[in-house]
Parts: sequence; structure tokens; C-alpha cells
Amino acid sequence: MSFMRVAVLLAVMTGLFLTVGYMIGGAGGMMIALLVALGMNFFAYWNSDKMVLSMHGARQVSEREAPQFVGLVRELAARADLPMPRVFIIDTPQPNAFATGRNPANAAVAATTGLLNMMTREQVAGVMAHELAHVKNRDTLTMTVTATIAGAIGMLANFAFFFGGNRDNPLGVVGALLVAILAPIAAMIVQMAISRHNEYNADAEGARICGNPLWLADALERLEQGSRRIDNHAAERNPATAHLFIVNPLHAHKHDSLFSTHPATANRVRALRDLATGAAGDTRAGASRIPSSGGQRRPRGPWG
Repeated sequence: MSFMRVAVLLAVMTGLFLTVGYMIGGAGGMMIALLVALGMNFFAYWNSDKMVLSMHGARQVSEREAPQFVGLVRELAARADLPMPRVFIIDTPQPNAFATGRNPANAAVAATTGLLNMMTREQVAGVMAHELAHVKNRDTLTMTVTATIAGAIGMLANFAFFFGGNRDNPLGVVGALLVAILAPIAAMIVQMAISRHNEYNADAEGARICGNPLWLADALERLEQGSRRIDNHAAERNPATAHLFIVNPLHAHKHDSLFSTHPATANRVRALRDLATGAAGDTRAGASRIPSSGGQRRPRGPWG
């Protein structure tokens, strides 16, 4: 059911793209729009991870450079039955993280220095388990494709708005202008629905990977506070990538007050705490968890 829901939403996005193409250039414009969509998705499939990591100035680190952080990701990846992803650190004080890559074999996870400096080992484990859950569920590819199509819809809509569109279409110039206004909004709503759906799934799967839902719940609360307080300048320059992060990096300036690609953090935390309550009676839970730091809150910065 989850796969079918995402497939339907992606089909809606593609349909919007073709509709805008038709309004601009009729049947020929629709075919051109289809070819452009295929070309953009092909490019995004092979290059999206490099583009996103470059946008945010991510630096790949080895186990020698960041032994505790990379070692933690390695342990979590093994628990999730995933290949070891490439590990990156982003030099920004805002605590946040994201995953990217077209499939588990070509995945990358990235955490900010703000997250690593601010969080305990348990909280970092919860966050990185969430990102690995996105990799396991192949959400990274889906989110990249939706972002690409949504951006293309906005681009085509601008053409329809300024040039009036194809005057032979049944809705006329007024119809073309309405589509130019409404299509980007509809695309944003679809993108939002896909992203929110993926976030809840990744929270639940991430809790299973790290073995303790409360680690991720605690981390989300601290991430929410940090993202509201601290700017992420690279994300502000590239708002189309905001949906990739575990919490919205644009919270600092309220750019997402109308349409948010992330569910409310309070709702996510509540679901995780309910999950922890339900799993409390499982006597196997303690044995399956990532070893903790014994309740000590320091030192932080789990890259060593």
C-alpha cells in the first residue's frame, strides 16, 4: 500500500507536468514536456547525490578521520542489513542530517557539525538510523525525482504565465494562466504529501534500526530547537533540498509556514514515544540496542 500511494502521487506529479506542457504548446508541447521530464529524471538518477552534497559543501570522511562517527554509521548499517554508505560532514552550526543516493549501493549520509557537537551518541544513533531507513526504503530516489519534477513544473508554469500558453487549448489563455498559478501549488502539495509520508515511515524504521525509539524522539526535539534558532545558509540558498533533511532547515526564517515538507515534530515525537511504550515489554529490546554511553551526556562530538 505504501508503494502504491507513492506511485500514484508520482503519477499525479507527472500528469501535472504534462498538463502544463499541453497548455503551453498543445500536443507538441506535451510531448516536449515528457521528453524533458524523462531527461531531467535520468540526470537526477545518476547525479542527484553529487549535486546535493556539493550544494551543502559536504566533506567525505573516513573511519580514520572520524572513527566514532563512521564506526557508528557502520554498526547501524550492519543492523539495517545495508551496504556501508559514504559518510559526509557538513560544516554548519545548525544541527541536521540527510541521506541521498539512487539506491542502497550508492548511498551517502551526511550530518552537520552542529548535530555532532550538540547531540549525545544515542541521539546521533537515532538520527543516523532515521537516515539509513530512508536509504533502506529507497526514499532518497523518490524525493529527488519529486523535487526535480516540481521544479520543472514551476519553470514551465512561468512560461505559461508570461506567454499566455497555447491559444488552441480548450480552456484558452485564461485556462493557461490558471494552470500556471495552480500547478506549482498542486505540485508542492503532492511533494509535501510524499515527504511527510516518508518521514513517518523512516522514523519508525529508524527506531527499529537503533533499537530505542526514545533516542530519535529526544534528538528530534533538540533538532527542532536548533533549526529554529540557527541559520543554515546553504539550505536557505537551495530551498528545493529542504525536504531531504530530517527536520526542515528553513525553520529559522519561517519560509515553510504555508506548505511544509515535514510533519510537525511534536507529532513525530509523540508517535515515537508511543512506539517506545508499546515495545517496553519486549525483553529482547535491551539486547538489540546500540551500546550507549552509559547515560553520560559528555563528551559530545561522536567523531572522536
